[in-house]
Amino acid sequence: MIVLSRAEWRERELAHEARADALTAAHRERARRGEKHPVWDFLFTYYGYKPAVLRRWHPGAGVVLEDAAAEPRAAWRWYRASDAPGSLEVDAAAFEAEKAPLARLIEIMLRRVADRPGGFDCFGLHEWAMVYRQGEHRHPQPLRLGQAGTDAVVDAHDLRCTHIDAYRFFTDEAMPLNRLAPTRETQPDLDQPGCLHAGMDVYKWAIKLGPLVPGELLLDAFELARDIRLLDMEAAPYDLSAYGVSPVAIETAEGKAEYVRRQRAFAKRGNALRRALLDAWKQPVAA
Repeated sequence: MIVLSRAEWRERELAHEARADALTAAHRERARRGEKHPVWDFLFTYYGYKPAVLRRWHPGAGVVLEDAAAEPRAAWRWYRASDAPGSLEVDAAAFEAEKAPLARLIEIMLRRVADRPGGFDCFGLHEWAMVYRQGEHRHPQPLRLGQAGTDAVVDAHDLRCTHIDAYRFFTDEAMPLNRLAPTRETQPDLDQPGCLHAGMDVYKWAIKLGPLVPGELLLDAFELARDIRLLDMEAAPYDLSAYGVSPVAIETAEGKAEYVRRQRAFAKRGNALRRALLDAWKQPVAA
C-alpha cells in the first residue's frame, strides 16, 4: 500500500482538476454556446462521459489517503475507511466483485492487445467505408473527393478493419469488401494496437475502471484518444477545412506514409498506457 499525506494527495487532486479543466475548456465553451464540432464532440458523445467525470481525481487501487475521512469523497462509491484512523482507500475488492465480468473483459482487452502485433496496413479506410456508395451520410460535412472519388478510393484498396465499433458503421455495400467480419464476441481476438479505435478505447477501459485508475493515467488515456481522433478525422474522406483540419491524403503514397508513421507512434503510446493501467490496477490474471 502507498500512503499519501493530506498535503500530497491534495496537491495531486488540484493538479488533476486544473489539467482536466484545460483539456475540456474548449468543449465546455462550445457546449455553453450550443455549438457542435465534427472532430472533438466524439470524445464526449461517443464515449458518453461528461467533463465532470474526467475532473474527478482518484488515487487508484492500493493507495491510502490520510486525513480524508471528512471529505466528500468518503461518500463516493467504491471508497472505504482504511486501517489508519481518518484515512480512506479505494475498495478495489468490492468493485471487482460487483463488476467481475466487466473487470475480466477489460483485463483481457488490455493484456491481449498489448501483447499482439500491430497491423499498419488499413490506412484509415474504415471512415471511407462508412460512406461508400451512399448518397446520404451520417455527418453533414462534404466529401473531399466527392462521392464518386471516395468510392473509387475504396474500390482501389483492400479493407482490413479489425475493430467492431468501426466495422459496424460500414455501409451495406462496404461490409462484404472487408477481409474480416468483426463481432463483439471476436473483439478480444481481433483488436490490435495499430487500430486507431482500439487506441482510443484505452480511454474507455480506463474510465470504466473508475476509482481503480489513478487520475493522472486517466487523463493520459484521454489525451491519447484526443490525439488519435485528430488523425482519424484528418485521414477521413470529409472536407474539414472549415474547422482548420488539414487532410492526410491516404489515397496517395505520401499520405499513407504519414498515416502509418503516426499510427505506429500511437500504437506505442497505447501499449505503454495499457501496461501502466495494468500495473496500477495490480491484478495479474492470466488472459
